[in-house]
Amino acid sequence: MRVTTDRERLLRLLGGGTPDRVPWFGDLDYWATSLIGRGLKPKDFKVSDAYIEWHRDLGVGFYLQGYFPFKTVIENCRVSEWKEGPARRRKIETPHGVLTETWTWLPDSFSEAPTERLIKSPPDLKAYRYLFENTRYEPDYAFAELRRRQVGGMGVVLCYLPKSPFMQMVALDAGILAVTEIFADDPGQLAETLAAVRQAHDRAAWLALESPAEVLMIPENLSSEVVGPRFHELFMRNYHETWTGRIGAVDKFSCIHLDGTLRGLLRQVCSAGFTFIEAMTPAPVGDLDVERWAEWSGNEATILWGGLPGLYFTDKVSDAEFERHVRSVLKVMTSRPRYVLGVADQVPPDGLERRVRRVGELVAAGGGYRP
Repeated sequence: MRVTTDRERLLRLLGGGTPDRVPWFGDLDYWATSLIGRGLKPKDFKVSDAYIEWHRDLGVGFYLQGYFPFKTVIENCRVSEWKEGPARRRKIETPHGVLTETWTWLPDSFSEAPTERLIKSPPDLKAYRYLFENTRYEPDYAFAELRRRQVGGMGVVLCYLPKSPFMQMVALDAGILAVTEIFADDPGQLAETLAAVRQAHDRAAWLALESPAEVLMIPENLSSEVVGPRFHELFMRNYHETWTGRIGAVDKFSCIHLDGTLRGLLRQVCSAGFTFIEAMTPAPVGDLDVERWAEWSGNEATILWGGLPGLYFTDKVSDAEFERHVRSVLKVMTSRPRYVLGVADQVPPDGLERRVRRVGELVAAGGGYRP
């Protein structure tokens, strides 16, 4: 059967087959956010049919929309949320103490970052555990169902599971420094806390499993200079293996977001059962050449997705270097059906439309597999 759409190419590759050429899929969400913020796209652009048509016009497959298919309901706590200028604040009052956090919007980068974490010191952990012990989840599949109607042959519907409990703390609620200090000073309390988060996250993950998504991601945002093999083995492997197994059992595809340095974690993550590892950043921006990904992965079954650093879509990289890099990545990826060409990890706000279009042209012209 002749493969004619981005969706068909991707599904054939994920299913163990060989499409007519390397699939090309890009995460345009961050770029779109900046275009909306600058008034160049309407406010509802990212949820509209026009968003999918934008991908079609640019010649790039669609897959990622940053969507958790469940609602989070916190009970037996008093939760307050408000904004102060660029700051988004939240206060959670529990019988065991008050937790506060602040995320601050950075207008120049069209993004926000944590400027105050929920967990500041070990005494916060009891209230934090209570928070998750009193959190429940409700299915929220409407957006996934909308995407199923919109996407068509342009790609697939992807939803998120919760992060692993460890990465919930590292990436969002405490930061790696606080987590490392807690692990050194009171490993038993850290284990107790992670267990409470795990019970809650497992409840949410079951809802994600039952969503209309074809692909389910654990959005860990991993980088091996932050989380090395020791923390992965101690605190993450069981969560990953449990849920990749359950995802596969319902005939869906699983993936993880590994968008930082690769050398310290790629082999471990590839052994956890994911269908593919997504947003892999190569040298010279990352720490591992595309030519060495297969060698370092240690697992022929895992598909490797990425290859084009976000920086390369900006004028900070010359046209000649951009062209050279895309061609060199395609040379590796056309050697065997093991790769998806993707952005690592997002086209940034200063991305150039002509660069995105050019990738599609190069894939159409030279993305076929070599004998």
